[in-house]
Amino acid sequence: MPVPMPRLAIVAAAAALLVALFPGPPWAGLVVVDGVLVVAAVIDLARTVAPGAVGIDREIPGVVPTDLPGELVLRIRNPSERRLRLAVADELAPSLRADPRRVHAVVPPAGRVTARIRIRPGRRGRFAIEEVVVRTEGPLGLVARQGTRRLPGVLRVYPPFSSREEAELRIDRARLLEVGLRSAQGRGGGTDFDSLREYGVDDEFRRIDWAATARSAKPIVRTYRAERNQTLLLLLDAGRMMAGQVAGVPRLEHAMDAVMMLTALSTRLGDRAGLVAFDREVRAVVPPGHSRGQLSRVTEAMFELEPQLVESDYQGAFVESMARSRRRALLVLFSELAEQALADTLLPALPRVARDHLVVVASVRDPDVAAWADAVPADASGAYRAAAAVAALEERRRLAARLRGLGATVVDEAPGRLAPALADAYLKVKATGRL
Repeated sequence: MPVPMPRLAIVAAAAALLVALFPGPPWAGLVVVDGVLVVAAVIDLARTVAPGAVGIDREIPGVVPTDLPGELVLRIRNPSERRLRLAVADELAPSLRADPRRVHAVVPPAGRVTARIRIRPGRRGRFAIEEVVVRTEGPLGLVARQGTRRLPGVLRVYPPFSSREEAELRIDRARLLEVGLRSAQGRGGGTDFDSLREYGVDDEFRRIDWAATARSAKPIVRTYRAERNQTLLLLLDAGRMMAGQVAGVPRLEHAMDAVMMLTALSTRLGDRAGLVAFDREVRAVVPPGHSRGQLSRVTEAMFELEPQLVESDYQGAFVESMARSRRRALLVLFSELAEQALADTLLPALPRVARDHLVVVASVRDPDVAAWADAVPADASGAYRAAAAVAALEERRRLAARLRGLGATVVDEAPGRLAPALADAYLKVKATGRL
């Protein structure tokens, strides 16, 4: 498709000004000038390299997290024996925040250039990148040819793993615990016997092995390591309650960060982690596993999930989970503490599940609600908002108490604290041997 370039308009405007300065009928001069410009534009167009003849290859990174930058690479090849000026615009969604949006390049005769497009995605998901638009300029710069090229590819944008450093910290801490050194959980935690060693001033009296002490004539204590091959099932609610925003992002995003932290932590410590994502029906299932690729499998199953504006079926999620693990497991349910949503399905099903498994209900609380409840109202609207906030917090505390009364552990934390608090709860379960 021919496209006039700005240079053609500039030349036409300059020629019209010159015609106006010379004596004689202006229309005759304009006819001559326009005729010359048309001939020059036709010649320029005829000598322009067709967009379809330009060699273009695109490299797309397999995965880019939303909290890290990525890069797309365009390799452009000039098929002609003349220098080629061109522009390439890739089909990139605005949320990918590409820089630059359009690549301008000058390719030497029969040469190649490489252009790089930096992206920093602001939204997770699967992005199909099908086409690029190529515009090649003529040698005179008066006209250009523009065409569309198909270069199909897929870019996967994963949710951010904001708690990665916290996970590494707790992995190191748990490993210190396993070899009997003092850690945040205490010396010799766990229930699997590891070894015998001489008593130290910080050892618990109940850890003394009296038979070994009698044989060696000095105090000997037993050390223990955390049990391995335990099972964590992470139940991720993707219903309407998880669509509400906290700290500028949906609750589902905070839950995903915690899911990734628990998966990384548990698999690195020898346990098995699995995922069941659900709303009104089960959306994704990752069977429990402890291989090095389990975190990637869990993240792959989650990255396209979006909260659906439907009521969640907790009983169905529990049935799916128990079918995945017959043995006693730690079930971590990520949802919102809203009595209206949980009363009909979660509360009736919880006692039977808590009888055979350890259940943790995890939720992220909104710090703005607490701030509104504590604020001194300046007007009537502020008073109504404060009263609503107080009522919401009271309902939240009441529901948490009911869940605890039915045998569940409740972890209700502010943004940024949910994942570390759940990791600590998991490590405490391992250290006390509750599984």
